[in-house]
Amino acid sequence: MKKLLSLLFVAFTALTASSLAHANEFTDLRTELSAARESLVTMMTNKDKRGADQQKIVKATADAVSAHLAKMKAPAGKEAQFKELNEAWNAFKKTREVDLVPAILAGKDDEARKIAGGIQKERITKCQQLVGDLGG
Repeated sequence: MKKLLSLLFVAFTALTASSLAHANEFTDLRTELSAARESLVTMMTNKDKRGADQQKIVKATADAVSAHLAKMKAPAGKEAQFKELNEAWNAFKKTREVDLVPAILAGKDDEARKIAGGIQKERITKCQQLVGDLGG
């Protein structure tokens, strides 16, 4: 009986630790998503923050999210949501690199705001919601 209780305790502890690790991963990812968004908003809203330094920050924050996602695994039973998160992030990042940042750097502020306040807002909101659903 003691062995059974010990095994159950070890299994419970391992499951709890695994759940906490997933939660921490997703909490960290949520923070990185926010940093990626904030760096881009800074570039878009402050014309004096469109130089090489801010461009590096914008790229680095997006790359951090992509790298983090690449290392993660879906929580058990949530593979579809995790796949949806990856797809939403990849679409967000592609539009950011191909359309939004070039519009900002070209001084096309109205176009940039339209992209940022439209499809990009929807995508980053979706990413944040999915991160919350997945454990963050």
